[in-house]
Amino acid sequence: MKIRLFLSVLMMLIGLSIASAQSQPKSDQPLGKEVGPIRSSAAYAEVLLRKTELQAELESLLSDYTEQNPKIIDIRFELAALAKDIDKMFAVRPSETGKLTAALGKLVIKKVGVETELSRMLRSYAEDHPEVKRMKRKVEIYSSAIKEILG
Repeated sequence: MKIRLFLSVLMMLIGLSIASAQSQPKSDQPLGKEVGPIRSSAAYAEVLLRKTELQAELESLLSDYTEQNPKIIDIRFELAALAKDIDKMFAVRPSETGKLTAALGKLVIKKVGVETELSRMLRSYAEDHPEVKRMKRKVEIYSSAIKEILG
Protein backbone atom coordinates (compact mmCIF):
# COMPACT_ATOMS: atom_id res chain seq x y z
CA MET A 1 0.00 0.00 0.00
CA LYS A 2 2.77 2.46 0.94
CA ILE A 3 4.72 1.48 -2.17
CA ARG A 4 1.71 2.19 -4.41
CA LEU A 5 1.18 5.57 -2.78
CA PHE A 6 4.88 6.39 -3.15
CA LEU A 7 4.89 5.32 -6.82
CA SER A 8 1.76 7.32 -7.66
CA VAL A 9 3.19 10.45 -5.99
CA LEU A 10 6.48 9.92 -7.81
CA MET A 11 4.70 9.53 -11.17
CA MET A 12 2.67 12.67 -10.50
CA LEU A 13 5.84 14.67 -9.72
CA ILE A 14 7.56 13.38 -12.86
CA GLY A 15 4.52 14.33 -14.94
CA LEU A 16 4.47 17.83 -13.45
CA SER A 17 8.17 18.37 -14.11
CA ILE A 18 7.80 17.22 -17.73
CA ALA A 19 4.81 19.52 -18.26
CA SER A 20 6.69 22.42 -16.70
CA ALA A 21 9.76 21.84 -18.87
CA GLN A 22 7.65 21.71 -22.03
CA SER A 23 5.85 24.97 -21.25
CA GLN A 24 9.05 26.98 -20.76
CA PRO A 25 10.80 28.49 -23.81
CA LYS A 26 13.93 26.68 -24.88
CA SER A 27 17.09 28.51 -23.86
CA ASP A 28 18.76 27.98 -27.24
CA GLN A 29 16.07 30.02 -29.02
CA PRO A 30 16.02 33.76 -28.25
CA LEU A 31 12.63 35.13 -27.29
CA GLY A 32 10.81 36.73 -30.22
CA LYS A 33 13.00 34.90 -32.72
CA GLU A 34 11.32 31.53 -32.80
CA VAL A 35 11.66 29.32 -35.84
CA GLY A 36 8.99 30.29 -38.30
CA PRO A 37 8.29 31.90 -41.62
CA ILE A 38 10.94 34.59 -41.18
CA ARG A 39 13.78 32.18 -40.43
CA SER A 40 12.72 30.03 -43.37
CA SER A 41 12.62 32.97 -45.81
CA ALA A 42 15.04 33.38 -48.70
CA ALA A 43 16.12 36.85 -47.50
CA TYR A 44 17.04 35.55 -44.06
CA ALA A 45 18.97 32.66 -45.63
CA GLU A 46 20.97 35.05 -47.84
CA VAL A 47 21.83 37.34 -44.93
CA LEU A 48 22.62 34.42 -42.62
CA LEU A 49 24.96 32.97 -45.25
CA ARG A 50 26.88 36.27 -45.45
CA LYS A 51 26.97 36.57 -41.66
CA THR A 52 28.36 33.03 -41.38
CA GLU A 53 31.02 33.73 -44.03
CA LEU A 54 32.09 36.86 -42.16
CA GLN A 55 32.24 35.06 -38.82
CA ALA A 56 34.41 32.32 -40.31
CA GLU A 57 36.70 34.88 -41.94
CA LEU A 58 36.94 36.82 -38.68
CA GLU A 59 37.94 33.70 -36.76
CA SER A 60 40.71 32.92 -39.23
CA LEU A 61 42.01 36.51 -39.28
CA LEU A 62 42.04 36.90 -35.50
CA SER A 63 44.85 34.38 -35.23
CA ASP A 64 47.09 36.63 -37.35
CA TYR A 65 45.84 40.19 -36.75
CA THR A 66 44.96 42.43 -33.81
CA GLU A 67 41.59 44.09 -33.22
CA GLN A 68 42.99 47.35 -34.62
CA ASN A 69 43.65 45.85 -38.05
CA PRO A 70 41.45 47.48 -40.73
CA LYS A 71 40.26 44.06 -41.95
CA ILE A 72 39.06 43.13 -38.46
CA ILE A 73 37.43 46.54 -37.98
CA ASP A 74 35.60 46.22 -41.32
CA ILE A 75 34.35 42.70 -40.59
CA ARG A 76 33.11 43.68 -37.13
CA PHE A 77 31.34 46.72 -38.62
CA GLU A 78 29.71 44.57 -41.30
CA LEU A 79 28.59 41.97 -38.75
CA ALA A 80 27.00 44.70 -36.61
CA ALA A 81 25.20 46.16 -39.63
CA LEU A 82 23.93 42.72 -40.64
CA ALA A 83 22.64 42.15 -37.10
CA LYS A 84 20.62 45.38 -37.33
CA ASP A 85 19.12 44.31 -40.64
CA ILE A 86 18.30 40.85 -39.28
CA ASP A 87 16.43 42.55 -36.44
CA LYS A 88 14.48 44.55 -39.04
CA MET A 89 13.54 41.29 -40.77
CA PHE A 90 12.19 39.92 -37.49
CA ALA A 91 10.02 43.04 -37.22
CA VAL A 92 8.14 41.99 -40.39
CA ARG A 93 4.66 40.70 -39.62
CA PRO A 94 4.20 36.97 -40.24
CA SER A 95 1.48 37.80 -42.77
CA GLU A 96 4.02 39.81 -44.82
CA THR A 97 6.86 37.29 -44.98
CA GLY A 98 6.34 37.03 -48.73
CA LYS A 99 8.36 40.26 -48.93
CA LEU A 100 11.44 38.45 -47.61
CA THR A 101 12.69 37.27 -50.99
CA ALA A 102 16.19 36.35 -52.11
CA ALA A 103 16.37 39.68 -53.94
CA LEU A 104 15.73 41.53 -50.67
CA GLY A 105 18.46 39.50 -48.99
CA LYS A 106 20.90 40.42 -51.75
CA LEU A 107 19.90 44.09 -51.45
CA VAL A 108 20.56 43.99 -47.71
CA ILE A 109 23.96 42.38 -48.25
CA LYS A 110 24.89 44.93 -50.91
CA LYS A 111 23.74 47.84 -48.71
CA VAL A 112 25.77 46.55 -45.77
CA GLY A 113 28.80 46.17 -48.04
CA VAL A 114 28.45 49.77 -49.20
CA GLU A 115 28.02 50.92 -45.58
CA THR A 116 31.23 49.10 -44.71
CA GLU A 117 33.05 50.82 -47.58
CA LEU A 118 31.71 54.16 -46.33
CA SER A 119 32.94 53.39 -42.82
CA ARG A 120 36.36 52.54 -44.23
CA MET A 121 36.46 55.79 -46.22
CA LEU A 122 35.47 57.85 -43.20
CA ARG A 123 38.55 56.58 -41.38
CA SER A 124 40.69 58.22 -44.10
CA TYR A 125 38.65 61.07 -45.60
CA ALA A 126 36.58 63.97 -44.33
CA GLU A 127 32.78 63.96 -44.53
CA ASP A 128 32.80 66.47 -47.40
CA HIS A 129 35.15 64.46 -49.63
CA PRO A 130 33.51 63.73 -53.03
CA GLU A 131 34.06 59.95 -52.72
CA VAL A 132 32.45 59.94 -49.27
CA LYS A 133 29.47 61.88 -50.61
CA ARG A 134 29.05 59.38 -53.48
CA MET A 135 29.21 56.46 -51.09
CA LYS A 136 26.64 58.07 -48.77
CA ARG A 137 24.32 58.48 -51.74
CA LYS A 138 24.75 54.78 -52.61
CA VAL A 139 23.78 53.83 -49.06
CA GLU A 140 20.69 56.04 -49.34
CA ILE A 141 19.70 54.40 -52.64
CA TYR A 142 19.99 50.87 -51.24
CA SER A 143 18.22 51.85 -48.02
CA SER A 144 15.40 53.41 -50.02
CA ALA A 145 14.96 50.26 -52.12
CA ILE A 146 14.83 48.09 -49.00
CA LYS A 147 12.35 50.45 -47.34
CA GLU A 148 10.18 50.35 -50.48
CA ILE A 149 10.00 46.56 -50.29
CA LEU A 150 9.45 46.29 -46.54
CA GLY A 151 7.15 49.28 -46.36
